[in-house]
Amino acid sequence: MELAKTAKKRWVPELLENGDTVKQLLARSRYLLFKREVNWTPSQSHRAELLFGLYPDLEQAYKLSQGLSIILSTSKDRIVAFKKLAIWYNQVEAAGFKSFNTISRTIQNNYQTILNYFTNRSTNASAESFNAKIKAFRSQFRGVRNVKFFLFRLAKIYA
Repeated sequence: MELAKTAKKRWVPELLENGDTVKQLLARSRYLLFKREVNWTPSQSHRAELLFGLYPDLEQAYKLSQGLSIILSTSKDRIVAFKKLAIWYNQVEAAGFKSFNTISRTIQNNYQTILNYFTNRSTNASAESFNAKIKAFRSQFRGVRNVKFFLFRLAKIYA
């Protein structure tokens, strides 16, 4: 763009084989990176092929994120999941992406708690949801003056 500007010529972006510019390719590839590869449409598959050809690091990051998703959704046994998480953790370290450091540290520090999910496939989502309801209820009345009456009302509404 700068060369065209200094030469006082009109800048024409390079078009890829699917008709997108590189900027359009990046913008339009956003949603395919949230999906699994098996759920891509044919045009998304072609776009991903172009994207990963231009940006191989993006392909590696996509495969790492999908690998973690597959571990969490398909593993049934705690020991198998532990082994798969350890292999995934080693792959993240080998890749050297700084953006994966937070999740890998979280897994490393809380692996026992994370592995509890594979025992009976339960999470604390219901407790978190109920806690959010209590906070919303409390903020609706701008605090609590009488704790006994607040607990009574809470029990009557949510029990």
